[in-house]
Amino acid sequence: MAESSTVRGEEYLAPETLAQLSPFELRAKMIVEGVMSGMHRSPYQGMAVEFAEHRQYVPGDDIKHLDWKVFGRSDKLYIKQYQQETNLDVIFLVDASGSMNFGTLNAKAGWGGTEASREKNKWTKFDHATASAVAMAYVCLHQQDRVGLAIFADEVKVFVPRSSAQAQWRRIVNALSGQPVKEQTNLAKVIDQVLAKIRNRALFVILSDLFDDVESIRQALARLRHRRHDVILLQTLDKEELNFSFSQPAPFEGLENEGRLRIDPRALREAYLEALVKHLEQVNKIALGFGFDYQRLDTHESVGPALAYLLARRHIHIKRNKVGR
Repeated sequence: MAESSTVRGEEYLAPETLAQLSPFELRAKMIVEGVMSGMHRSPYQGMAVEFAEHRQYVPGDDIKHLDWKVFGRSDKLYIKQYQQETNLDVIFLVDASGSMNFGTLNAKAGWGGTEASREKNKWTKFDHATASAVAMAYVCLHQQDRVGLAIFADEVKVFVPRSSAQAQWRRIVNALSGQPVKEQTNLAKVIDQVLAKIRNRALFVILSDLFDDVESIRQALARLRHRRHDVILLQTLDKEELNFSFSQPAPFEGLENEGRLRIDPRALREAYLEALVKHLEQVNKIALGFGFDYQRLDTHESVGPALAYLLARRHIHIKRNKVGR
């Protein structure tokens, strides 16, 4: 993917966010397989040279692990993997469906912008998801882990293959900054498409408002669990979606082709909030039932504190489990 010379990567990572996240590491709750490019210690001891398997080379891999004999036979590049060598592969899945185009906060000064915020001059849910993804990606790449990105709506729209190369963070910023935000959501289909590309176990970070059918969400997470992946679910919502404090009759338009209706929000507020709370509780219950992390993000709140809380909570969980073994 070509990099845009107009995108200034530093405009997508606030110094205060980096300061809030820098004390933390993003560690996996489970053993993940891969070539060692990060700082994650292997659970296997005394097996420093035991060969395990091959996997196909992706840009950013250390070429010293290439198997040249396999290349000579097949004309394809493969990496040797060893049982003691593990790293954290992190795949960010960012929702760019139409509902993520909603926002009621003015666009933030100094923010590099996305297609959504440039169109409306609003800090949209997609902007908040983008800011969260690029901040966490920066932390992971600083750990020298491999990071990839899938931007999706009804299907995967953009896929940035995993890499720990120095230029990977800017590739991710470029992809997110120029992505149109439209169409409907189909998380189950998207997960199938991504899993077709990911063979080893990884950590998936899903950033979405999750305005999708609950059963579709359940199926998507079940597939990830079946493949023994780790998941962080970041449900990104605008403050007005959470409070529904609209007071004047007005036309309300569905952002995923649901049409337009003129309604009195005061008459619907109680039923809306009841339905929303039920949906949020169901999503949370599904995520926790699979052993995944769930965090709700409010677009009117800063990115750093919520993500720092999430990382601290994961650290405590992992440390507690190690002590209990």
